[in-house]
Amino acid sequence: MKVKNICCIGAGYVGGPTMSVIAQKCPEVKVTVVDINEERIAQWNSDDLDDLPIYEPGLAEVVGEARNKNLFFSTDVDGAIKEADMIFISVNTPTKTYGIGKGMAADLKYIELCARQIARVADTDKIVVEKSTLPVRTAAALKSILHHTGNGVNFHILSNPEFLAEGTAVQDLLDGDRVLIGGDQKTEESKAAMQALVDIYAHWMKPEQILTTNVWSSELSKLTANAFLAQRVSSINAMSELCEVTDADVSEVARAVGSDSRIGPKFLKASVGFGGSCFQKDILNLVYIAKSYGLHEVADYWEQVIIMNDHQKRRFARNIVQTLFNTVSGKKIAFLGWAFKKDTNDTRESAAIYVANDLLEEKAEISVFDPKVKPHQMHSDLEYLNGGDQYNETLNAETDPYEACKDAHAIAILTEWDEFVDYDWKKIHANMKKPAFLFDGRNILNRDKMEKLGFIYRGIGK
Repeated sequence: MKVKNICCIGAGYVGGPTMSVIAQKCPEVKVTVVDINEERIAQWNSDDLDDLPIYEPGLAEVVGEARNKNLFFSTDVDGAIKEADMIFISVNTPTKTYGIGKGMAADLKYIELCARQIARVADTDKIVVEKSTLPVRTAAALKSILHHTGNGVNFHILSNPEFLAEGTAVQDLLDGDRVLIGGDQKTEESKAAMQALVDIYAHWMKPEQILTTNVWSSELSKLTANAFLAQRVSSINAMSELCEVTDADVSEVARAVGSDSRIGPKFLKASVGFGGSCFQKDILNLVYIAKSYGLHEVADYWEQVIIMNDHQKRRFARNIVQTLFNTVSGKKIAFLGWAFKKDTNDTRESAAIYVANDLLEEKAEISVFDPKVKPHQMHSDLEYLNGGDQYNETLNAETDPYEACKDAHAIAILTEWDEFVDYDWKKIHANMKKPAFLFDGRNILNRDKMEKLGFIYRGIGK
């Protein structure tokens, strides 16, 4: 089964970069990324590669190389579906905010809409690939919708979860640990469908890096991987609070623990908490699945990872209030960073949103600088957190970090952007209200250096 045309429904953080790399590595395959969001597609087609809707190091170069050769971005969803041999579904699957499973289960309405559109439009056999992060057994739901169209078209459903870390997504695609493909291996036709996707990735991945499983295993592996990683973050953050009351240094503890070859050093950096679109959503999804099968102890175990992460964010905001003499009313607090991590403009579940919201409720005046996040996104994040209510006018976004910090009573570092380390901190200190407090939520600055400059330094777990 030779794939000549690929369609990807969804031009977001997964679909855009993944399809761009596939197009670059498979020049003989036409790749079309479609989305109903006209503004987003216009950005993907912009002559200015700095104007792409997603910031990822190296992405602009990949897009520039393949776009309008064999990589295309379009709003013609029906046309791309009709033409494609293989269709990737890469739409948003947010956590439900209503009904059964509210706050835990994935909202699959966009997935179902995609399936129904594919069923309506397709007039030739298709390979349909789950690329969005989905709960276990979503493939069965897709199969049920697609196989009952009555139009004689055959669909082969595959699971191909993404394992991308934002900020390194292009590198993860080009040189990842593995690619996982799940499918039905009972018939020759289904085996051929799986092999077709294997052949796509084999253009640049080693054979031993391409893992094939059944659909259930593939879907569950994605949730499990993120749960394990998030668990490590919450574990070291739990220890950070203990370190603070015992005069231990969590960085030293993490180094000692990470030196154990059985554990390793990754994801052992204490911080204000993890964010992003995957960790919390996937763990909540795992909790919901466990509860739905009556596995309450399993659900409670994984839910504690989320509880610890939420506690860490609230604790950071509370420490700011308590350190500033138990009141931040009318005081300017400067935020450096709004994205949930460096090298991305993604703000989903960013710790900055929750810390800002807590401080705004205490009547603080928040001034924010982030090198990649637009002001309207910051306001939208707060509106979404508060159920659509208008954002608090005392949050101001600045385009200059020094202006953001000017006359501030305190600075809070919420994202580990590399450039923050190289700022003229002597100048920043000189223009702040005194005493000048510095809350390093990512532990990226040298405590001794900052204290010599006159800051009252507060890190995580130190």
